[in-house]
Amino acid sequence: MAESHSPADDIVYDLVSIQYHALKGATVYAKYAADAEGHDDVLDFIEQVHQEDARRAERAHELLGKLTAQRGGIG
Repeated sequence: MAESHSPADDIVYDLVSIQYHALKGATVYAKYAADAEGHDDVLDFIEQVHQEDARRAERAHELLGKLTAQRGGIG
């Protein structure tokens, strides 16, 4: 990651998009869990996917920080 990246770069946009969609999904998991009440296997799956999205959002955030650090931040 030797290159400097700006917010307009495809790679930065891609990571922001991945992070956005992972976080957007996180807002609906409580409803999904409520809908699956009484179905432990489905609840387990929903929790697993929720955790995966949380990790995905965190990792995208870390990578964005690395990519934009060379410029002193975004902008």
